[in-house]
Amino acid sequence: MKKTKAVEPIRWRGDRLELLDQRFLPNKTVYVTCRTAEQVARAIRDMVVRGAPAIGCAAAFGVVLGKGSAKAHEVLRKSRPTAVNLFWALDRMKGAKDLEAEARAIYQEDLTANRTMGKLGAELIPERARIMTHCNAGALATAGYGTALGVVRSAKDKKISVIACETRPYLQGARLTAWECVQEGIPCTLITDSMAGHLMSKGDVDVVVVGADRIAANGDVANKIGTYALAVLAKRHGVPFYVAAPISTFDPKIPDGSHIPIEERPADEVTGYRKLRWAPKGVAVRNPAFDVTPAELITGIICEKGVVLAPNREGIRKLLG
Repeated sequence: MKKTKAVEPIRWRGDRLELLDQRFLPNKTVYVTCRTAEQVARAIRDMVVRGAPAIGCAAAFGVVLGKGSAKAHEVLRKSRPTAVNLFWALDRMKGAKDLEAEARAIYQEDLTANRTMGKLGAELIPERARIMTHCNAGALATAGYGTALGVVRSAKDKKISVIACETRPYLQGARLTAWECVQEGIPCTLITDSMAGHLMSKGDVDVVVVGADRIAANGDVANKIGTYALAVLAKRHGVPFYVAAPISTFDPKIPDGSHIPIEERPADEVTGYRKLRWAPKGVAVRNPAFDVTPAELITGIICEKGVVLAPNREGIRKLLG
């Protein structure tokens, strides 16, 4: 069997950061070179790099490029508001004596965490499971390997398959998750977001696994817009719904999901794609990039420290120690 090359979303070269430009996948593999903190912040804001853990790793290297200055921290902190991994990484970099060593450690720890939670999550996946996922929580969204897709990768020997929701409006499922699965030879079926309920009602989905951008103290989870709807559908149809995310995604300072800041993205992501426009000019647009799934809809949260089933405030507190 042909061995596939590992996806490298982030490459540190000592004096520069190279980021796989995810806006051009799956058609082209292009890297954007960042030599300043400002360029890293722009790459985060413009979705060159996306996914909560990957944003955190990129921001850490952005601090290195900015030589740890207050300006570097400020510009990176303002790049995107919802994924707490960004702020976690910046806070950690503030206390570092050796900036480059700390950024490398954050990157390596994310890789290790992903593989650990992948193994823990795989134990929850039945043989031949048809796993539905939303957005992209794979190698592209992390330092490598992935959170939700890390669980999928770790469960490959169980002959699983993936059902990837396309994830409007930015199509991370169609462009990125499907691409990762094809690259690795994981059976994958792409569907539009509106097909999920139909497939669940027909018994074609065995489990849902998604990632997260921020997890509140009570277990409420912010993730890509559309996740909440999937959780409601999964509850209605008795399909287990799991969230996979590293410890850096937990935010114990946020009491519940209502306090999580939700980013609103530009209107042109909804009215068209790249140079193609399908909506009439003058129409009003809403484009929240994330929604909040209440803890009571979540079967379990998987992280590198363990699995919390039926997550609640006490369970999260014990997990975080």
